[in-house]
Amino acid sequence: MRLELGQISIKDIEFGDTTRVEDGVLYVNKEELIGLIKEDEHLATVDMEIARPGESVRITPVKDVIEPRVKVDGPGGVFPGVLSKVSTVGTGRTHVLKGCAVVTTGKIVGFQEGIIDMKGPGAEYTPFSKLNNLVLVCEPVEGLKQHDHERAVRFAGLKAAAYLGEAARILTPDSVEVYETLPLLESIKKYPNLPKIAYVQMLQSQGLLHDTYVYGVDAKQIVPTMLYPTELMDGAIISGNCVSACDKNTTYHHLNNPVVQDLYNKHGKEINFMGVIITNENVYLADKERSSDWTAKLAEYLGLDGVVISQEGFGNPDTDLIMNCRKIEEKKIRTVIITDEYAGRDGASQSLADAHASADAVVTGGNANEVIVLPKMDKVIGTLDYTDIIAGGFDGSLDPNGSITVEIQAITGATNELGYNKMSAKTI
Repeated sequence: MRLELGQISIKDIEFGDTTRVEDGVLYVNKEELIGLIKEDEHLATVDMEIARPGESVRITPVKDVIEPRVKVDGPGGVFPGVLSKVSTVGTGRTHVLKGCAVVTTGKIVGFQEGIIDMKGPGAEYTPFSKLNNLVLVCEPVEGLKQHDHERAVRFAGLKAAAYLGEAARILTPDSVEVYETLPLLESIKKYPNLPKIAYVQMLQSQGLLHDTYVYGVDAKQIVPTMLYPTELMDGAIISGNCVSACDKNTTYHHLNNPVVQDLYNKHGKEINFMGVIITNENVYLADKERSSDWTAKLAEYLGLDGVVISQEGFGNPDTDLIMNCRKIEEKKIRTVIITDEYAGRDGASQSLADAHASADAVVTGGNANEVIVLPKMDKVIGTLDYTDIIAGGFDGSLDPNGSITVEIQAITGATNELGYNKMSAKTI
């Protein structure tokens, strides 16, 4: 598969009479977009605001972050099986509004929702403080069940991203990046002397508002399978979960997966990047055994020399991570795992809920239990009502002076387990 990503740089967002891009500014017809989102009868009110890098703005509780994209050539459309028909994506050309995002907020759905500060110390822990954000504030109708609430806000964000993406359809991109993965035997033939490497991506699928969707299918309903890496870039995988904000893979993360991009950068030079194996994170032991068995079987069947494994979440998924690592290593395939740590506020506790000697090459995204004081912001988009109960917060987190004391667990993307953050650690 060969995919061209045409990137249109966005320097600012402003509201205007038509939705368009001019001189790097994304103008948004606010009334038109609100009308589109308000078609969902599950939402009582919808409003939107703009948050720019460096502004004294706090967004909370954050549910998802989505990058606007539009399919301009090739089969399917963005977010296939959800907003577009179920066609295999990952080929042709897709235009991207780079430097901006849609952020969804409003009444809390599940307690594991986060904070994005656009300036100050908190801004250093989240990549989304560097973006021009169109923030949707979506409030549900009275009595709406949690799963319906989550779905309504998820679709609101996706619809807004697709709507904004249309503004890039006929534009000439500022730059074009090309990614290509050949069919298996062709790839082996082309690079016979390079180590065959694949990426094993674990998808959050524990239920109870911990879900991820693959071509519109809840990931807990799948068995491990393979995707072309370019399918991820076209929205084949989207977030639908309320896992802790620090290591939640938002839809933006899936679209811009840095593991995929880094492996592509080394493809044909240091490694032969063979593709992506997706697997799920289950609750029951039998399901964990099945999925890890299948993941190891696929890695063996492909004749891989090594894999990179990333997880999403912590605690229970640590078991899936170690199972995948151990069983793939037993196939004589080397592994590197990417995770984060919950090692206590002093960093002295065991970092993962499970461990094995075969997990001897580990990349960490940092310790989510570290505590930070977030100073008061001049403006809050959303509400501070849930500050004391979100994961990472505690009774008394919100100070009367407007500052917030929380674990960095509460900051969206702080310890992301794809490595889309600034923190890590090194053995010395």
